[in-house]
This record gives sequence, C-alpha cells and structure tokens, in this order.
Amino acid sequence: MQSTDYRRYVALGDSQTEGLGDGDDVRGLRGFADRFADHLEAARPGLLYANLAVRGRLASQVRAEQLAPALALRPDIATVVAGVNDVLRPRFDPAEVAGHLEAVFAALTDAGTHVATVTFPDLGKVVPLARPLAPRLTELNGLVRAAAARHGVTVAETALPEAVADPRMWTDDRLHASSLGHERIAAALAHAVGLPGSDDTWTHPLPPRAVATPGAAVAAELRWAAAFLGPWLGRRLRGRSSGDGRTAKRPDLLPLTAPGPAGL
Repeated sequence: MQSTDYRRYVALGDSQTEGLGDGDDVRGLRGFADRFADHLEAARPGLLYANLAVRGRLASQVRAEQLAPALALRPDIATVVAGVNDVLRPRFDPAEVAGHLEAVFAALTDAGTHVATVTFPDLGKVVPLARPLAPRLTELNGLVRAAAARHGVTVAETALPEAVADPRMWTDDRLHASSLGHERIAAALAHAVGLPGSDDTWTHPLPPRAVATPGAAVAAELRWAAAFLGPWLGRRLRGRSSGDGRTAKRPDLLPLTAPGPAGL
C-alpha cells in the first residue's frame, strides 16, 4: 500500500495520544494523533479517523481495552504509543510492558495494518527530578525498536533530537507535550511513514531563548513539585488514575471534518 492510500486511521494509547497538553477538556483536545490525521488527509483526502486513547492507561490496558475495537475498525494505518505511565510506576517490568506493545503490533500488522510508534525522550532532560528514570526509558526504547523490527512497524525516533529537551516543547506539568511538541510528533510520524511533503525539520532546534538563573530554576522545580508531582503521587497512593471514568474521545471512524465528542 502506498502512503497516499491510507483511508482509515486509528490511534491507540494514553494521554499523549488523547491530546493532553494541546487544548483542554472544555475547548477540546487535539494532540499529535489529530495532527497526524491532518497530514494523512492532506496526502489523501477523505480520511476516516478514530482515536481510542484514554489518559492514564498502562500498556496492558491499551492491549486489553483498545486492541479489539481497533481491529474491528479495520484500519489501514494505526499509531500505538504507550508505556510512559508504566515507566513512572514503582514496579516497572520493561519486558512485560514491551510484551504488551508487541502483542498489539503483531495483531494489527497481521491484520494488514501499517503500524507506527515513537520512542520516548529522557524525561530527566525536562524534569531534573526524573533523571533516575533514564535507564528505564532507554531499555524500553530498545525493546520497542526490536519489537517494531520484528513486525514491520515504523518507528519515529522522537527520543533523539536535542530539541525535545526544550521547555517550549512541553506543558507546565512537563509530562505532556505542548501544542508545539504535539505538532512535532505528528511531523515526525509523517516523515517516518514517508508522507508526501514531509521532511526532517521536526528535528531542528527552536530559536534561542532566555536561560533561567540557577535560583529561578530551583524555584521552578519546587513549584512544579507542588503543583504536579504532589497530586500525581496522591492519585497513586489512592490507587486512582486520571483516566478513571473516561472513555475514548473519538471511538468511531469519522471524516476528519466531523468532530468527536470532545471536539477536534
């Protein structure tokens, strides 16, 4: 199948695929999947698009909850992006997480779907307190690359460009991409799958910015811990997830101009 022949796109994953950081729950979320759908539509008008992602989902939940509905929609192309929520958990088993992702890759590619995924940047470059997670992310990325190679899955190497560490690529919580970050992830996917008009400009650094003083940087870390780390830890201790009670924002294949329940 040529890249311009994609007619049905289904996105599976967690909050990044749902679009957190790009819009809000009042006006509607966009996110890289919506933006990648724009690239696909430009290559071949008439695209049908569904987004099954739900914030907070672990890789095992993406497999259990989203794979069967995705297969039922018979997509020509799908994105599968999950695993960061697993990395953040105290008990992280990289082989188990990669195994769930590989099962999703296998089922979709066996059904004739072109699958694309991404690698994850080192969160420690964005959140200094997250530096101990770097080995986890490195190992998971390696396992995802290997699983992708076994099943012919396209990998957009969004972990590699230095630009991903720029704070402007992230929201204030530093765990979700900003609108600019989502835009670049979508461009990376378009480039990776070879869509017409795509190129490597998504890897280019942003214009220079003012650098915070050491004191301001420490103050910013303390504000971040109070505003985002504390509430996140509180949910973990209570066994809660940000996705509790939520369903997919766009569960059905619809033309790109038709908004899902949350708005596009």
